[in-house]
Amino acid sequence: MTIDNERVRVTEWRFAPGATTGPHRHEYAYVVVPMTTGRLASTGPAGDVVAELVTGVPYFRPAGVAHDVRNANAFEFVFIEIELKKE
Repeated sequence: MTIDNERVRVTEWRFAPGATTGPHRHEYAYVVVPMTTGRLASTGPAGDVVAELVTGVPYFRPAGVAHDVRNANAFEFVFIEIELKKE
């Protein structure tokens, strides 16, 4: 599922156990809505973090976040990412 227009980009991400996003920097502020309950591990300039995410409980991050995210579960992890292109 993807929407990409002048206001938002919405992407569904599916990660196998241990899969990573690869290092990247977020150009836009974004909201993540987990579709799975589990753990995502991230590595970035501030160090390593493991987040416990719950299905349907979103979180927001500002533009500029730089990290590599890894599925730290023994099962597929799914989330929806909503990037906010215009304020």
